[in-house]
Amino acid sequence: MTKMKKMVSALLAFVIWIVGIPVHTTTVYAYTEEKPFVSAQSAVLMDVASERVLFGKEAQKPMKVASLTKIMTAILAIEKGKLDELVTISPRAVGIEGSSVYLKQGEKVRLRDLLYGLMLRSGNDAAVAIAEHIGGSVEGFVYLMNEKATYLGLQHTHFMNPHGLDHPDHYSTAYDLAKLTAYALKNPVFQEIVKTKSITLSSPWETGRQTFFNKNKLLRMYPWADGVKTGFTKQAGRTLVTSATKDGHQLVAVTLNDPNDWYDSIKLFEYGYEHYDLVSIVKREQLIWQKPDHKRGEKEFDLVAGEEFRYPLTAEEKKEKRVKIEPLISYPLKMIQEENMPVGSARIYLDNQLIGAIPLVTKSPARSTFFSKWKEIIFSWLEQGEEL
Repeated sequence: MTKMKKMVSALLAFVIWIVGIPVHTTTVYAYTEEKPFVSAQSAVLMDVASERVLFGKEAQKPMKVASLTKIMTAILAIEKGKLDELVTISPRAVGIEGSSVYLKQGEKVRLRDLLYGLMLRSGNDAAVAIAEHIGGSVEGFVYLMNEKATYLGLQHTHFMNPHGLDHPDHYSTAYDLAKLTAYALKNPVFQEIVKTKSITLSSPWETGRQTFFNKNKLLRMYPWADGVKTGFTKQAGRTLVTSATKDGHQLVAVTLNDPNDWYDSIKLFEYGYEHYDLVSIVKREQLIWQKPDHKRGEKEFDLVAGEEFRYPLTAEEKKEKRVKIEPLISYPLKMIQEENMPVGSARIYLDNQLIGAIPLVTKSPARSTFFSKWKEIIFSWLEQGEEL
């Protein structure tokens, strides 16, 4: 019995010792410091303003992208076309397979309305009609698509059609699509179209007025969602590009071949907003460069930032950020005659890595120091002495 009591006492002492050990815990967020798991074969989360990649999985792998192709079709049409132009629907547009807004041969539809049909309902017939109208032919428009891809630096992207139906030589990457979308979202017409949940159009369709409901469910699932495009083919699987804006911070998420795309996109956005803040690195009109000496008779100008530069940073990066600004002056300063004159650019480095550039513009110095006042008085005396 005494032996049993000793065993019980020892067990109780052990339990008390275990309970008394201090436990080190970490704050639990919606998503932890670990990068989120996504089902996508390829994925990217990108900050729209700076194009910094906040998350990537096989981001540079060329893949079939299905109707995400229509992001390029839309931005090209917006940039090169006139939104109120009437587009005549051809037999080729009517005969295209896949998703459709049920255009009729010979009818005339406004380009703006075709763009809503393209981006909300993913109409392949709208894509062909737009391509023929803007490029003169589908083939001519595809040439423009690839030309634009080269201009934007989409190094692993090649288009063969304006709609995204499978073709061996039609491909892109999650990174390239994020970069393309970040570019397109800076266009207010594009942004307005892709955030629209539904719209009723009055173009002269033979069927009368058309109401389009956006296939992008994230616009209803996630309160900060504001774009952009869904896609699916048997070979590409489920493809999705989405955007969200929270407290002025816009992100774009791309998932390719992802059976769980809606929830993976939300997961990526939550990860981005939890771990990155959009920080103002350079303020607009912030002084960048000041002339070290000033000769009499010369106009005096400072060089300031022509625009604000914001960049997403983690909490750790904000604590230890080491920013360097390098002015590149491309205009002879002695020829400057006015304010707000562009004279070059300023490269911005974070920990010696180039993260962006902003324009440099001239600004009259807003300083009237004790020294400058005395300098003016002395020059005035000297000038009077020369006249005497």
